[in-house]
Amino acid sequence: MKTFRIGIIAAIVVLAGALGWLALELNRSHREISEQPFGVSFNLTGQDGQPVTEQKLRGKPTLLFFGFTHCPEICPTTLFEMEGWLKDVDPAGDKVHAFFVTVDPERDTPAVLGDYVSSVSDRVYGIAGDPAEVARVLKGYRVYARKVPVDGGEYTMDHTAAVYLLDSQGRFRGTISYGEQTDSAIAKIKDLIAKD
Repeated sequence: MKTFRIGIIAAIVVLAGALGWLALELNRSHREISEQPFGVSFNLTGQDGQPVTEQKLRGKPTLLFFGFTHCPEICPTTLFEMEGWLKDVDPAGDKVHAFFVTVDPERDTPAVLGDYVSSVSDRVYGIAGDPAEVARVLKGYRVYARKVPVDGGEYTMDHTAAVYLLDSQGRFRGTISYGEQTDSAIAKIKDLIAKD
């Protein structure tokens, strides 16, 4: 158990460094591609078993988070926070989309992801799919994700922990960092809606 805790702490330290790099990269990228949809086209599967393409991220401003169901802290915390932000900013549920895309498709089937997400929120929609397609999507959206072995032959995932903010045309408009203050996160989402 002690080795597992040390592994988790090491993973968090590595993740913090990756987040700093990602924030710089995304801000640079935002200036370069702000008028083009962010990411890549894709064919994945929603938590309800229905096909999902990048078009699902269009039509409304979007909160987009990449995580996994075996995550010990970052993902459940972020999912819980997203639910709170949505209730505050969009209580009727008609202004903003929110998605949770797995970085661990080997364990996170659509059904597993659906159970996980729906236990916290009925506003966030889980997306999973074929591991090769998920890997392509992660690369296309500039998401850092890596398996990290832990005791007993298990593994955890290091991954980008920021929530991406996309406008209704799928263009990158910023991020909400893991652990960011609630007031700041809500202000960013309100701004995203107002400028759309």
